[in-house]
Amino acid sequence: MTLKEKIGQLFMLGFMGTTVSKDWSRVMTEYQPGGVILFSRNLVSRDQIVRLTNELQKRVEIPLLISIDQEGGRVSRLPKGFTIFPAAEVVGHSQSTLAYGAAAAIANELRAVGVNMNMAPVLDVNSNPDNPIIGDRAFGATATAVCEFGLATMAGLQDHRVVACGKHFPGHGDTIKDSHKELPVVSAPIERLRDMELRPFQHAIENGLASLMTAHVVYEAVDPSLPATLSPIVLRSLLREEFGYDGLVLTDDLEMHAIIDHYGIEEAAVRAFLAGVDILLICKEHDREVAAMEAMLTAVKDGTISEARLEASLRRIARVKDRFVLPYEAARIPDAKSVVGCSAHQDVLSRVTEGRGRGAGVAV
Repeated sequence: MTLKEKIGQLFMLGFMGTTVSKDWSRVMTEYQPGGVILFSRNLVSRDQIVRLTNELQKRVEIPLLISIDQEGGRVSRLPKGFTIFPAAEVVGHSQSTLAYGAAAAIANELRAVGVNMNMAPVLDVNSNPDNPIIGDRAFGATATAVCEFGLATMAGLQDHRVVACGKHFPGHGDTIKDSHKELPVVSAPIERLRDMELRPFQHAIENGLASLMTAHVVYEAVDPSLPATLSPIVLRSLLREEFGYDGLVLTDDLEMHAIIDHYGIEEAAVRAFLAGVDILLICKEHDREVAAMEAMLTAVKDGTISEARLEASLRRIARVKDRFVLPYEAARIPDAKSVVGCSAHQDVLSRVTEGRGRGAGVAV
């Protein structure tokens, strides 16, 4: 790989439209990004998603991580025809076997249309009822519940070859602000963070979590000056060193106001990477995506980012792709037709929504 292609591997990018435009094709060809994230704005139907993911993969030399936020409930990106599960809070009132079955069904449908990564499970504890962003996206209001159902969801995804991404480290559940709009600050003491917010992440890490996403939140007891996404104390000292995590670390979208209102996209990308992130997520604006990639390229060339630091992240990315993406096979419409919305998945959905199947295994 050229240096520019190595930098490209560090980025997961979003785009507008339901096809690969000429401008987007040029970006992919020139920078060879490591991943793409899909939103509802990109997705129309089962067959269109198959065509889109195949077309995206054709534009790169190294197969992409193609991701989506398919948590269930209000955070669901897939169109009509797919099996759409309820919010995590509903799943958390069932059994962990059902959570596993729901995640397995989601994974099977994602794989069938060429998506290999899900930005789930949410490992935040719904510990603050005034929280404007988590709420029913959490499996529960206790760390014990989130540990159990978060692990089952992670396993259901990863056992069916979809990368699970636990979010939002080190916990977004105790905030009273929405990081999409402003920078939240959590003032809880470190003892409370360890007993509540951090436990589900540590539990998932100990059981093989492939990737996690950072929170654009300041945790005063850990680092009073920087949000977790940009904090070496949070990401290197706590996550990498204390928790021993050597999986993939992704930022939340760097275009969110918690970051972009305080830092330029170029500075945010470089600082996040130096703090310990492997993949930089930018979900929409083409100019910002290019500016961030160019800033990272400059930072490597001028020595701000060392070659050793760059290679460490490239190894983590390659390891995840080796496990979940390679050997790459294009999605096929006939296969997707037989899997998406199938009766077996609908049965799992019925058991989750109706509270049946307690204590029983779920086959998908």
